[in-house]
Amino acid sequence: MTINEIQDEVIEEFAGFDDWMDKYQMLIDLGNDLETLPEQYKTEQNLIDGCQSRVWIHCEHRDGLLFFKAESDALIVKGIIALLIRVLSGHTPQEIIDTKLYFIDEIGLRDHLSPTRSNGLLAMVKQIRMYALAYNN
Repeated sequence: MTINEIQDEVIEEFAGFDDWMDKYQMLIDLGNDLETLPEQYKTEQNLIDGCQSRVWIHCEHRDGLLFFKAESDALIVKGIIALLIRVLSGHTPQEIIDTKLYFIDEIGLRDHLSPTRSNGLLAMVKQIRMYALAYNN
């Protein structure tokens, strides 16, 4: 599946909810379903600067693809990073670099986050793109 196909799938899933409380609940559920990040990856190096809550992102480069694992101590933030991982993990660095993450605006996420969470979202996206740049040959 391409990154854009996954983004479209996420948009469709969120379109089923009119109320933002239901969308927040979906984010919390996604966060709860996120695989726990092993303690060995909860390092200062993997900690995202710019997030109000603590967020760690670990990247593995295998067979030309990037795979992300992450964790946060805040439920909604954990759901947001779960969405980012779902959309971007398992793709080439170049695909990640070239992608416009339109699902964030399409589902209304940016409009319904506090300024600090919005900054955190940008910091998470930036870190994922930095990994992609670092591994891009």
